[in-house]
Amino acid sequence: MPVDPALTERAFAPVAPYLVGREKVREFARAVLATAAIHHDPEAARAAGFADVVAPPTFPIVVAEATLQQLLAEPDAGIDFGRVVHGDQRFSYTRPLVAGDELTATLRVTSIKSLGGNSMITSETAMVDAAGAHVVTSISTLVVRGEDS
Repeated sequence: MPVDPALTERAFAPVAPYLVGREKVREFARAVLATAAIHHDPEAARAAGFADVVAPPTFPIVVAEATLQQLLAEPDAGIDFGRVVHGDQRFSYTRPLVAGDELTATLRVTSIKSLGGNSMITSETAMVDAAGAHVVTSISTLVVRGEDS
């Protein structure tokens, strides 16, 4: 079953705030082999002008995952998770993400395209800090393979 194109421009409710922890940043940095001192050492981060350790550029996927779960669970979407492949991921920053940030994320479906029997769903997850200021937007494309794929 193809993905329902009526999902385009649908916005989901914000997910619960996510408090970015210093150890989570360090764990993620180790996992992605980000060795710069600003990702691990608070003093190095402060010397570079940051309040605490700086998350690697792909860290927001940890926060965006909760919003993607909303999309995948949408009953009228027609998305069979067993046929989903992650097609593309990008991030657009207003400022770096640091330990201590509390992020609230909101997903909006920006496009749905059919290509070769597959559906390509692009969504944007905007993340704001506790003051409501934009920090980063995660842009994801999911490919839902067609029945013959």
